[in-house]
Amino acid sequence: MKYNEKDFLEKILAKKPLFRKNPDRIEASASLKKVKEKYSLGFSDILDAENRLQRFSSFLKKAFPDTNDGIIESELKPAFAFSKEVPGLDKNFYIKCDSSLPVAGSIKARGGIYEILKFAESLALENNLITEESDYSAFASPEMNEVLSKYHVAVGSTGNLGMSIGIISAKLGFRVTIHMSKDAKEWKKNKLKDLGVNVVEHKGSYVDAVEEGRLMCEKDPFSYFVDDENSRELFLGYSVAALRLEKQLKETGITVDENNPLFVYLPCGVGGAPGGISFGLKHVFKDNVRCYFAEPVNAPSVMLGFLEKRKINFKEYNFSMETDADGLAVDSPSELVLDICGELIEGLYTVTDEVMYKDLYQLKKLEDEKIEVSAAASLHGPLITGNAGKKGTHIAWLTGGLFVPEDEYKIMIEKGREYS
Repeated sequence: MKYNEKDFLEKILAKKPLFRKNPDRIEASASLKKVKEKYSLGFSDILDAENRLQRFSSFLKKAFPDTNDGIIESELKPAFAFSKEVPGLDKNFYIKCDSSLPVAGSIKARGGIYEILKFAESLALENNLITEESDYSAFASPEMNEVLSKYHVAVGSTGNLGMSIGIISAKLGFRVTIHMSKDAKEWKKNKLKDLGVNVVEHKGSYVDAVEEGRLMCEKDPFSYFVDDENSRELFLGYSVAALRLEKQLKETGITVDENNPLFVYLPCGVGGAPGGISFGLKHVFKDNVRCYFAEPVNAPSVMLGFLEKRKINFKEYNFSMETDADGLAVDSPSELVLDICGELIEGLYTVTDEVMYKDLYQLKKLEDEKIEVSAAASLHGPLITGNAGKKGTHIAWLTGGLFVPEDEYKIMIEKGREYS
C-alpha cells in the first residue's frame, strides 16, 4: 500500500484517530539482521538480560517480598467478558497485565529496574564485592548500600519510568534524582518523595526534563543518567518480556504459527518499552507476531517520527499534548526505536482520551482490572487496526495502574462511565 505522506501528515495534525500500516516493514529475519549488524544487538543479548535478572532474583525476593520468588512478571489473562461487549472482538482476546507488575506497578518495571540492576552489578564487580556466581541477596546488605550510596542516578520522565528508577535506586542505596515533566501526575511525584527520592519538577515538557537530567549528570563523575531516548539497557530489559510471554502462551495452550498469528497492541510514549518488547517478540515468533504501537491523538510523536523518518519535536507542529494519558505524553520519539523498529513493526494507531476512559471503565466493570488511562490505549487495537475477528490471538498490553491512588482512580472511573 502506497501512502500520500503529505495527506497522512495532515490527518495526524487534525488529531483524529488513525491507523497507519507500516509501509517499510520487511521480513523479521532481514530486519533483525540489520539491527544486529548496526547495533550488535541480538537474541544472545536478550538471553543475557534474562540471566542477569535471574541472578538478581534472590535480592529482589528479599527487597520486595511481593515478587514471585524475585521474578518481576505479570499475568496473561483472557478478557472474554470485555471482548463480548466490544463489537468485533472475539474470544481470542487477552490482556498482559503489566498494570500490576510488582515493585513499580507498570511496564517500566521491566526496563528501568533492569538498567539500574545492571549498573549496580557493574559497580559491585568493579569493587570486588561479588562475582557472577555470588548470592546476589548481598545487594540488600548495609555494606553494599554504603558503596552504592557514593553514586547518583538520574532520569527524565513523565511518570512511570521515574517511579521504577526511583524505587529500585532508593532500595539499593543510590542517591537518586527524578526530573519530572509538567505532564507527570502529582501523586507519582509524591510517592517518590515519600521514598526519599529527590524530585525536580519542570515547567517544560518531557524533552526538557530529559535534557536537564542529562546536563546535571555530565557535571558529576559519580552520576549515572538513564537515557530513556537511547538506552540499550532499558531496551533489553523490556525485551525479556518476550521470553516470559512465550512460556505463558505455551502454558495456556495457545499455538503461535503461520496459521495462528499473534497480534500485540502496545501503548507507546517515547517508544522504548513497546520497541524493546517488539524486538524480543520478533526474535521469538518471527513473522508470526504482528506488533502495533498505540498513541494518543494529541501526542503521536512516534507515528510522526516514522512518517518523517527522523526525530521530530512537537514544537514543529504546534501540538499541545493535552492528554490524560500522561505516560504517553512525550513530544519527541526515541531515535533508537525509530531506527530499530522502522522495518520491524506492522503499524501504529492513535486513540482519543474519550475511548481510553471508556475502555478503562469497561475493563474494570467486566474484568475487574484496574489500569491507568495510558494503559487503555491498547484495548481498542484490534478494532482500530482492522484486525478484529482475524484468526489468531490478540493481546492488549496493559502498562500501568497498580499504584494509582483510589481517589484518582474514582475520577477516572467516573469519566469512563460518562463516556460509556
